[in-house]
Order: sequence, then structure tokens, then C-alpha cells
Amino acid sequence: MKDYLVRALAQDGAIRCVAAVTTGMVAEAQERHHALPTAADALGRALTGVALLGSSLKYDDTLAIRIDGGGPLGGLLVEANGRGHLRGYVKNPLVDLEAGAEGRFGVAEAVGKDGFVHVISDLGLKEPYTGMAPIRTGEIAEDLANYLLTSEQIPSAVALGVLIGKGGGVRASGGYMIQTLGGIPEDERERIERNLRAIGGVSLEIDAGTTPEELLERALKGFEHQVLEPRPLEFRCRCSRERALYTMAGVSPQELDDMIRVDGGAELICHFCNQRYHFEAGELIALRHELETRRSQEPED
Repeated sequence: MKDYLVRALAQDGAIRCVAAVTTGMVAEAQERHHALPTAADALGRALTGVALLGSSLKYDDTLAIRIDGGGPLGGLLVEANGRGHLRGYVKNPLVDLEAGAEGRFGVAEAVGKDGFVHVISDLGLKEPYTGMAPIRTGEIAEDLANYLLTSEQIPSAVALGVLIGKGGGVRASGGYMIQTLGGIPEDERERIERNLRAIGGVSLEIDAGTTPEELLERALKGFEHQVLEPRPLEFRCRCSRERALYTMAGVSPQELDDMIRVDGGAELICHFCNQRYHFEAGELIALRHELETRRSQEPED
């Protein structure tokens, strides 16, 4: 099953729901970062979460989630845009806590509870909007639901799941989110809660072949609803060799000279996708010359 998400609206937009399968991109993220099972589980939940929260983004808008809980993972940062491109990393991908009786890989312990969830929305305005909420459980899904309620005043139920196979690789990943905007009758709220309890573990459902559309149908059982056009999802970073080279424009002339004379070049690694970019000394000399030319053309104060 390819990675994609689907949105649905019910009760004239008072109820909105989104579901996604993210197995491919989470498996790629694990491979790129050489993440062990616990770190891969946490990163996969965060990537799925940012896909769900960013499901209504326009083409060039971006949404980022940073989770710093003080645990051994050292924090996570994930990002999505309106094209369905996602990227992200965990600071310590080599964290792997022993699976518990239910096969869970200790994500809450690895994330930690001493910190905050930060959500940064860049909608093309003058400044990005940043909201935050304290981490409650470290399980990520519950913490995103808490953020939506406390920071954005949107009651939400969020389910995220990553199934790790016997070999330690990602076998299935996905999630869903249902939100109620404005007041809805208590009996309808209870119906939604019953529907969600009946779904069970989302990663097991996806592993069994359940599609995002079927998750929506089950979450909204008993409600007339409109299913919107699906959006493909993929792990894709915005880094490039050119961008990596020009990040070095911010280093001091002395540091650039040391790279040229002492190291004979430089290597940069993108945090988001772990792509390595190596630059020969000649490329750095050309960069230095360009920077010197720019400085010489700048008007004096």
C-alpha cells in the first residue's frame, strides 16, 4: 500500500477526520538515519503526526513539530508541507529500549516527560506561528492531542502506531485524527468515542491491509460525511548540494581557510535526511572568492 492520507468532513464541517498510511516513508526514515527500533518507532509516530496535523496545508506552507522531553532520544524534529513531502530526524537514533510484554518499544521512556511539544506553522506570513504545550505522557499521540486542546482549543483524538518487525525494521505505520469544532451533542460525541474504541491498534490495522478510507468509515460510522481527495505522502528533503555549499557562507573567513588548507575540503551532513555532501578544496576557494567579491561591493557605512 502506498503512503497517502485522506480527509473527511461530517456535520457540516463540525467534525473532521484524517487518516494516513505512512509505512514507506517511516521505513525510509529509519534506513536513512540507521535508527534502532525504539528510535524508529518514535520518529515514525512523529512523522505520521505531522502529516495528520499538516493535512490541510496549502502547497508551499509548512508545519514542523519539535518534541523535547528530556529522554535519551534527545528530541525529535519533523516537518511536512502542502505537497505531502515529509522529513525529520531524532537526535539519538541509536536508542533501543527492550520491548515490553505487548511488544511496545518504550517510546514514552525514550522521549521523556520533562519538556514541551512545539508546533511551528509557516503559512507564508511575515512570521511563523509557534505554539507549545507540556509533554504529558511521551507517547506522542496523546501529547499532540493535548497540544491541540490546550494551545489551539480543538478537542482531538489522535492515534499513531508503528509496527516493528522481528528483524527490527518498520513493518507498518500510520494513524488517524478526529476533531470536533464547536459544540456537538453529547450523544454524537459518545458515538465517536465508541467508534474509535472499536478500531483498535492502528498499526495492526494497517498491517492487516486496512486503508485510510476504511479507517475514516469506521471512525465516522453513523455520520453522513464527505471524503475529500487523497494526498500522496513521501519522505523528501529540501536539502541540495548547492544549499549545503552556501550554508558555509556563514562561517568565518578563518574557518573557511582552515577547511581549505588543513582539511583539504569539507563534508556537511543534513540532519533531516542524513545526506552527506563532500566539497573539494577548489570549491571552497571559489566560494571564498565569491564571498570576498560580495564584501568588496557592499557600501561602507
